[in-house]
Amino acid sequence: MKKPEKKTKVLLADDHLVVRMGLSAIISLEKDMTVVAEAENGEDAVRLAAEKKPDVVVMDLMMPKLDGAKATAEILAANPEAKVIILTTFGGSIDVKRALDAGARSALIKATSQRDLIAAIRRTAAGESVICSEISNTLESDADSVDLSERQIEILSYVAKGLNNREIAEVMHVGRDCIKAHLKTIFAKLGVASRSEAAALAVNRSMVKV
Repeated sequence: MKKPEKKTKVLLADDHLVVRMGLSAIISLEKDMTVVAEAENGEDAVRLAAEKKPDVVVMDLMMPKLDGAKATAEILAANPEAKVIILTTFGGSIDVKRALDAGARSALIKATSQRDLIAAIRRTAAGESVICSEISNTLESDADSVDLSERQIEILSYVAKGLNNREIAEVMHVGRDCIKAHLKTIFAKLGVASRSEAAALAVNRSMVKV
């Protein structure tokens, strides 16, 4: 007797019921996939991912309670084997970068065709990274536009090494207020909200050496 093929377990996370229904209907047509849970906010996505252990999470970028980037980080912290596909209305966003830096494997715009979405789920489940052209083009453009001064790069390198503002100020022989001001500018240019995000992004993009 032939052993049934293992189906890819998919969790859908989107705060719009109509979107979840549409995605579920599309996926249900595929013999090698099954929707194991649906979440209407980021917190539910994290909880259900822990319960259902999906292979792939199709995650809306902008959701209540916990956005897609933060939910991605929490899901992968609990289950590193999961693969996350980010869905977004727009081709480019600071939040897309945050989600990818948090570990999302793939990113698609919501206007993606049914065929391309299914293909992306299969490829992502297999460990590939699928970034649609609308998003990749914008990410490349945004990366090219990041213009940090030599001093800002130096400060960022110290942040990546784990130094706090006082320690950086001592090493660079400046006041802490000066470092604080520079960091505010650096965060704005990188599109991040914290030291850890800035450090992770800088290391991932090889902007600094640790």
